[in-house]
Amino acid sequence: MAFGRLERTRGEPPMSDINMTPLIDVMLVLVVIFLITAPLLASSIRLDLPRSDAASASDAPRALLVVVDKAGQVFLDDKPVSTAELATRLTGMAAQDPDTEVQLRADAAVPYGRVVEVIGVAQKAGLARIGFVADNRAERP
Repeated sequence: MAFGRLERTRGEPPMSDINMTPLIDVMLVLVVIFLITAPLLASSIRLDLPRSDAASASDAPRALLVVVDKAGQVFLDDKPVSTAELATRLTGMAAQDPDTEVQLRADAAVPYGRVVEVIGVAQKAGLARIGFVADNRAERP
């Protein structure tokens, strides 16, 4: 029995390149997490904005006030009008300025069909900007 040196076979040389696959996988997971959580962070901010009489938009578009009372009567700028008159006046306003906003105030007791009819008249006249006005329950006495 001879105690000699055992010949060792040379193994493969060490790899000098970085394996990028695990790094890319981790980065893609982080990007997905960021994309999912970013909208949630923006909507969770609660603000109590200060009130001021002087704060108003300088380039506010013209607005028309359309009111529908409990009986279903339509008023344009506090004057009663029929559906045909409303269509004529709104068409004239749309011809002057198509960005005019229609602010619709309807009583809670007005049937939904009547409100949709008034909206349809405004849209046929060419006015696409329609805003619904409601009372803030917190501000009622």
